[in-house]
Amino acid sequence: MDKLLIRGGRRLEGEVVISGAKNAALPALAATLLSSEECTLHNVPDLADIETMLALLRSLGAETERD
Repeated sequence: MDKLLIRGGRRLEGEVVISGAKNAALPALAATLLSSEECTLHNVPDLADIETMLALLRSLGAETERD
């Protein structure tokens, strides 16, 4: 997929299945900032880059929890 084009006017909702790859998880983590609701991501790898992104999200006011 080269790009994802979204035209406004309709509410976005649904589920996206991602692999356990860092390059898939980082954009998904960033996208959680677009929602005011709780987001749960599964199969996120335990890597330093992921921890750095979680720290960044926390610095922006998000609450994060790893299980």
